[in-house]
Amino acid sequence: MAIDKVKTLRAAEKYLETGKIPAAVTEYCKIVESEPEDYSTLNTLGDLHVRVGNKAEAISCFRRIADHYREQEFAPKAIAMFKKIDRLAPNDAEIAMSLADLYAQQDLIVEARAHYLMVANAHAKSGATQAGLEVLRKIADLDPQNTEVRIKLADGYLNEGMKKEAAASFTIAAQTLLARGSLDEALEVFGKSLELEPADHPTLAGLLAAHTVRGTADEAAEIIARASQEHPDDADLVSILARAYIEAEDPDRAESATIALIAKESSAYLRMIEVARLFMRSDKLEDAIRVIGSISEQILAERHDADLLELLNELLTCDADNVPALRLLAHAYSLRRDSENLKAALERLVEAAQAAGLAEDERHALSQLVRLAPEDSDYVERLNQLGGPEEEVVEERLMTESESAVPSGPQPIQSFEEEFAFGPQTDASASESQFEFAEEASTEVSPPEKLDQMDIERGFAFEGNEEDKVNSQVASEERNADSDRHDAIRKQELESVDFYIEQGYVDIAIDTLSLLENQFGAHPDIDARRKKLNLSIGAEPEVAQSAPALEPLELSIDEDFSLQSFDDAPKTASPMPAKAIDSGLAEVFEEYRASAEVGSASNGDYETHYNLGLAYQEMDLFEEALEEFQIAISLVSADDGSSRYMQCCNLLAHCFMQKGVPQLAVKWLNQGLSAPNVSEDERQALRFELAAAHEQAGDLNQAMDLFTEIYGMNVSYRGVNERLRALQSRLAQ
Repeated sequence: MAIDKVKTLRAAEKYLETGKIPAAVTEYCKIVESEPEDYSTLNTLGDLHVRVGNKAEAISCFRRIADHYREQEFAPKAIAMFKKIDRLAPNDAEIAMSLADLYAQQDLIVEARAHYLMVANAHAKSGATQAGLEVLRKIADLDPQNTEVRIKLADGYLNEGMKKEAAASFTIAAQTLLARGSLDEALEVFGKSLELEPADHPTLAGLLAAHTVRGTADEAAEIIARASQEHPDDADLVSILARAYIEAEDPDRAESATIALIAKESSAYLRMIEVARLFMRSDKLEDAIRVIGSISEQILAERHDADLLELLNELLTCDADNVPALRLLAHAYSLRRDSENLKAALERLVEAAQAAGLAEDERHALSQLVRLAPEDSDYVERLNQLGGPEEEVVEERLMTESESAVPSGPQPIQSFEEEFAFGPQTDASASESQFEFAEEASTEVSPPEKLDQMDIERGFAFEGNEEDKVNSQVASEERNADSDRHDAIRKQELESVDFYIEQGYVDIAIDTLSLLENQFGAHPDIDARRKKLNLSIGAEPEVAQSAPALEPLELSIDEDFSLQSFDDAPKTASPMPAKAIDSGLAEVFEEYRASAEVGSASNGDYETHYNLGLAYQEMDLFEEALEEFQIAISLVSADDGSSRYMQCCNLLAHCFMQKGVPQLAVKWLNQGLSAPNVSEDERQALRFELAAAHEQAGDLNQAMDLFTEIYGMNVSYRGVNERLRALQSRLAQ
């Protein structure tokens, strides 16, 4: 039933003004039922459910909003809503998992890891070992360079009988080791994977890449050949095997494997080009020209003539007078209708045939040249010496052949042989003037195959280390150049810490010191503030929590790999005791937890933390918003030429005002005002906020001075005249 939304909202607001929250809830429910996508009202309804103690209904409201933001890919807002749910249901593994995935999506590694560990702990308590392993896999994915964790995870899968998952983890670790240049370690781990999955394509491709770099591709070829024999119908294995023989520089086996591949995938005929080049490198030019001839018609039919010309020119570089190669070259230029290059190729063919004593080859080439250059008397004279032109010259057919229908598979170049119709020859000359074509190479026309995975992995293995070195050097130079700026930022933040300590805001002081240490490293000034804190409070303060949180995953040392949680209280006998985590993996994940905050300053970029802070602020999660804005401001500089520093100062002040700590708002607003590159309009806005903060802090005289300054510049600015009158009345009392 349709409702009057404006009227219903007014009624709800009146109920709130009089403290009748249940009645207001009823009115808001009407709006939400009428407009399910009014997420602002739904959020208000959820907050009211919290106020009356109806957590289940509140969670339902917040969950709808969180799922909506997640579906719309508004990750910061989705995180903020799930955080609200997490406060109401701190032991909900599903919510923790949602938060972890969203944090990982935003590249907030520390937060993602912490929530994944919470979920793993929940699975441990329920005995869901395999589900816990899957969560640990996600933790390993957060740091793909940590091969130790990945290998330990693979061992864990293996202990649980999850061979496929174990093999995949071993392969990922080995690929990382390969990219790092740790060839022997990579081969060892690839071997572990192959023991579980002997025919796994990525593993065999990685194994080949590692052996290729080591110069032992023949060893990889033997392993791949065994796998291919056990799976004869697997075309991908045959493809990897052909590549292995190429890398092992075994042209005969490479040709056999490639022919077998073409029989399964006709589009792979271009792989024979690599075989031909391998024959050339092995000084087996007759075999090379045989292979080229077997695919030449299909290459030309598929308009890959540029590849053919490049290959023929490479061969002619090795043997400039190779008559069969020159025949193919002339044929290719003829189909391209490239008369200039055709003429040059025919001239070379005439010279080569004459030197080799192949009169019929020379006669036919001259016949073509006479048609191309009838004015050249030398061609006519030599042709007459050989018995005159052929009775039927097929050049016209050749020049229009590209427009006619072409067979779908590579034929034994019958049309080419017809073009060069030779008379009887001796066996020796026939071997030079005719081509032998392998029947196995006959295939259908199809597009060339894409670059295979092996090529990609090889390139990565060779280039990764050098690029890492260059990046490392650049980063080092940038750090040295920014040293002075870092010192200034550290000094400024330490002044803030002193203020926090004086005002008794111990938690904020501790957090700020941690952020400084994470960003700039240890420093005597930071240690001095910590000592000052210890003296002022006698001991490290405990962090107050508004609601119990999920316990972090505690990892025990034992021989079996599984998941188990531990409570601080002494344990009692349980009817179904959980197994303990493998000692090796326990140590690794314990290191994760111990170093959870290391690098937190670089955990995500400025925009990520800034936007997340805005989302938290919008959801009234001011503590979380403060944390994000503090991280964001630590990632920028006041003099970086942007307004980001000033914006963070302003937002930090707003959050502290909302938390009822105007003294800290004053501090941040003053820092914003002192920043360079702030426009006059921005300074005016900051002065107004600063005056309001002083007023809230009870410093009415200072507020009066600032409002008066603003009034002197713009009498109508944000109702400043009314603020002044109100202040004057308060001061007069």
